[in-house]
Amino acid sequence: LIFGARISLMVGFGAALIAGTIGSVIGILGGYFGGRVDSVVVYLINVKLALPGLLIALSLVSIAGGSVGALVLILGFLTWDRYAVVTRSVAQQLRGSDFITAARAVGASQTRIILGELLPNVMNQIIVIASLEIAIVILIEAALSFLGLGVKPPEPSWGLMIAEARSFMFFKPHMIAIPGFAIFLLVIAINMAGDGLRDVTAPEGRN
Repeated sequence: LIFGARISLMVGFGAALIAGTIGSVIGILGGYFGGRVDSVVVYLINVKLALPGLLIALSLVSIAGGSVGALVLILGFLTWDRYAVVTRSVAQQLRGSDFITAARAVGASQTRIILGELLPNVMNQIIVIASLEIAIVILIEAALSFLGLGVKPPEPSWGLMIAEARSFMFFKPHMIAIPGFAIFLLVIAINMAGDGLRDVTAPEGRN
């Protein structure tokens, strides 16, 4: 059961890191520069939102196999759109702010403005999205493993444990209940941790 938590956390945080990096870069660039760059970003987001992400994940995982690395990459590349939507919106609101104008006035480069001024003010939203996405990815990983498309034996996975315990559900229901309850507790804990980090990183929280 403990080793199953390691797999779930590895997939959840790894996919969130990949998705957060891709989505935040795309969203911040589109929101900050606007114009044609933003048009391309909006087009990419709309294309991604139009695609059936879960079906694509099922197809890619079945082709790539059930390795942890494959799950992290696939789920990471399929969940970046939420980061892009939110960071683009925040970047659009902040690009005309006084501190951005002041940074331009003193001759700061675009890279310096984005990394030093814009990104810290977007990080709060990224943390909130990540806390939700990690929980969602953990549930997806458990579902894929339950269907036999995720992590393969001998690697432990809570979804795989539930699948293997189906034959004993009427005789030993705890074999299903324990990993299922573990998934529930982990998802709740991650969401609560995300709320706490949001409060700490928010300006009013720091004050």
